[in-house]
Amino acid sequence: MPVARRSPIRQSAPRKPAVPAALEAPQQELEPETTFRAVAFDGHDLSGREAESVEFAQCRFRGADLSTSVLAQLTMTDCVVQVANWANVRADGGAVRRVTFDESRMTGFSVTNGKLGDVTFDQCRLDLSGWRFTGFDSVRFTGCNLTGADFTNADLRGARFTGCDLTGAQFHHATMDGARFRRCELDGIAGIASWRGAIVHPDDLPALSYTLAGGLGIKVDPSD
Repeated sequence: MPVARRSPIRQSAPRKPAVPAALEAPQQELEPETTFRAVAFDGHDLSGREAESVEFAQCRFRGADLSTSVLAQLTMTDCVVQVANWANVRADGGAVRRVTFDESRMTGFSVTNGKLGDVTFDQCRLDLSGWRFTGFDSVRFTGCNLTGADFTNADLRGARFTGCDLTGAQFHHATMDGARFRRCELDGIAGIASWRGAIVHPDDLPALSYTLAGGLGIKVDPSD
């Protein structure tokens, strides 16, 4: 049988979202199969909603609260999320393209079996977030809290992590070839066997070496 080829993945800097300067206030409710284009959700409370196949295009979420909302098959394109509350949002099966998340609370955020391209997360709280079976294409995490995050079966070839806390994160069966880590906290990560091909900054090697030793059953005795 022919071997399936993986789609090409980019490690270049994410392309910036194209958000128009003039945005309208939302004119409709957040309901299934609704499209919002060039809308500003500044300060809006959209928490606890449930709506499938919603599309946000060229939208801004400044200080918006979407916490605990369930937005399966979400589509986001050319959007900006700033100082918002997206804690425990479930966007499973979602597609996110050219989107920036800045200084936002996203504890427990989940996008299982999704696709991310040209996305940046800057200074976001993403602890306990879930990314199972999700593909990353030119995605950057900078200064984010990713403790306990779950990247099981994720394709991280196009992901870069800089100055992030990944303590206790899960990487079981992830595809890591080309994934980059620079000055990150890597204590207690799980799934170290999946790290083949990952690119790690020298400063990160000490913590990673202890995890690797534990995975191989090597005991480290500082008294010897």
